[in-house]
Amino acid sequence: MTGVRLWNGDICDLQVDAIVVPAMPTLFMTYGVAASVKQHGGHGIEFEAVARGRQALGSAVATGGGMLAARHVIHAVSSGSDRRASAAGIDGATRSALRVADSLGAAEVAFPSLGSPVGGVPLSECARVMLLAIHETLPATPSVRDVVLALRGSRTYDVFREELDRQRMPRAVPVTPGSPAVAVPVEPANTEDVPAAATERRHPTAGAGR
Repeated sequence: MTGVRLWNGDICDLQVDAIVVPAMPTLFMTYGVAASVKQHGGHGIEFEAVARGRQALGSAVATGGGMLAARHVIHAVSSGSDRRASAAGIDGATRSALRVADSLGAAEVAFPSLGSPVGGVPLSECARVMLLAIHETLPATPSVRDVVLALRGSRTYDVFREELDRQRMPRAVPVTPGSPAVAVPVEPANTEDVPAAATERRHPTAGAGR
C-alpha cells in the first residue's frame, strides 16, 4: 500500500531508492540539507547536478547518490536564487520530485521539509503544501510505494504529524523522536485507531551497503 511515513532523523542515514534535497535554480549545494548531503555523499553529487545547467523553480532533476546509502539524489528546486522559498515553489518541487522518482523506478523516496525553516516559509504552510502535493501526485506515480518524511526535531515532526492527520491521509504510526525506526503506514485514516500489530522496520545507516 502506498503511504506516507514520518521519521525524526537525518535524511543522509536512510537507505532508500532516492532522497530529495531542496535546491536553488543553479543546483549548487551550498547550505542546509543540500550541503549536508554533499558532505556525506561527496562533491560528485553537486558536480553532476550543476552540469545539468540552471533549472526552473518547481522543477527537479536526479543525480547519483555518491557515497550515500540512497541510490539517487533528486534536486527539487523549491527556492529562488535569493534562497527564499514560496508555497508555489514547494508545491511544484514536491510534485516534480515524485515524478522524477517514478521515472527512476524508485519505490521508496525520502523528503526533508522543503522551504522551511531555511527558505522562510512557515512550517505549518510547508507541511500543508507538501502533504497535499504528495497526496495528489502519488496516484500518478505508480513506481513510488512509500514516501518517508525525514524531519529533524520534535517541533517539525509534530507539525507534520498534525497536518498528516488533518488531511486524513494514510496515517503513520508514531515514531519516537531520534529513533532510527520507521513505522509501516496503516490503513487510510478513516479508521481512528492504529492497529497494535503494526510493525516497524529499520533503515541501515549510510555506512551500510545498498
